[in-house]
Amino acid sequence: MSKEEEPRATFTNMADSTQADWMKIGSAFVRLAAGLPDRVIQHLMLLDGDFGGFPVDRLTHSLQCATLAHDDGRDEEYVVCALLHDIGDTLGSYNHPDIAAAMLKPFVSEENHWMVEKHGIFQGHYFFHHIGMNRDMRDQYRGHPSFARTEEFCAKYDGPAFDARASARPLAFFEPMLRSVLARPKRSIYAEASPMKQAEAASADGTTKKSA
Repeated sequence: MSKEEEPRATFTNMADSTQADWMKIGSAFVRLAAGLPDRVIQHLMLLDGDFGGFPVDRLTHSLQCATLAHDDGRDEEYVVCALLHDIGDTLGSYNHPDIAAAMLKPFVSEENHWMVEKHGIFQGHYFFHHIGMNRDMRDQYRGHPSFARTEEFCAKYDGPAFDARASARPLAFFEPMLRSVLARPKRSIYAEASPMKQAEAASADGTTKKSA
């Protein structure tokens, strides 16, 4: 069935929508949600070859960061956060951590979400003073439960992941982890909606088949 032939809702104003309309939309959502990991991978690949003046391109940086986290024994969710922490560089040139954090929010813990969301400020400790900014901007968050976690992420994984001589595991190595994490939404206003539950089941089934 082509996209033109797919069942569609008939309302012109959402206030006039019906349950039948939303069953059609829900069916389409299941297919859309199942394709999320593929779209994320495609967007991550936009970082390939994009150096932006850095010693390595942005994809290599992301892979090095994820490799360092993985090889240090971090769990699957943390490694995926490391892999995707800079995925917002192309769309959020002035606020890239917010893009990655928003995308990951339904799928990760509050601690990991905060870490991704604030990593830009914490990473700034190592270079803000070179560009006329306050390198201690992160101090505004001292006392936050995830301060030490985010400080460690930048010091151990994000900061050292600019080594042109270092090797990194390929994206294919991390793909099963990414698909696993994105198959299990933890937090969403739509969590109890029946299409959401169908999408989660379909994503989990797809992850299982890809892992087999």
